[in-house]
Amino acid sequence: MTPTRPIHPDFEHFLQLKPNSCIELFVDLRNFVLEMYPDANELLYHTHALTSVFSISEKLSDAFCMIPIYTNHLNFGFNKGTILEDPKELLQGTGKLIRHIPVATIAHYRNDAVKNLLKNAIELATSDMKKPSKMIGETISKIKK
Repeated sequence: MTPTRPIHPDFEHFLQLKPNSCIELFVDLRNFVLEMYPDANELLYHTHALTSVFSISEKLSDAFCMIPIYTNHLNFGFNKGTILEDPKELLQGTGKLIRHIPVATIAHYRNDAVKNLLKNAIELATSDMKKPSKMIGETISKIKK
């Protein structure tokens, strides 16, 4: 699977240390998000997980979803998941705001229910944004090497 947007070299360095199954799912899930919102800014982190966060601005506070990659699996996280309508009860987690969908196959996210969750998350982030973004469609690495 070819990425819709080039993967930042800082992120690529750590991504290549993951199992191929995680890499393939990450690339396709990232493409899925960018197909839905091509103007998303991608904020990259490497803390307890290698994480790609998608935001309507350059700020983490304006993020609508994320893809954290752990040792052998990844999730599709929604920054304001507790607020989203989830009629199929796909979202998991116990935090105050963030919820996620465990991802083991493409079918776990390439479906209408997840597409609606993502669409609603983007709409919520857009309606909550305080100031217009200075950046559009950029990849911003926060990874320290």
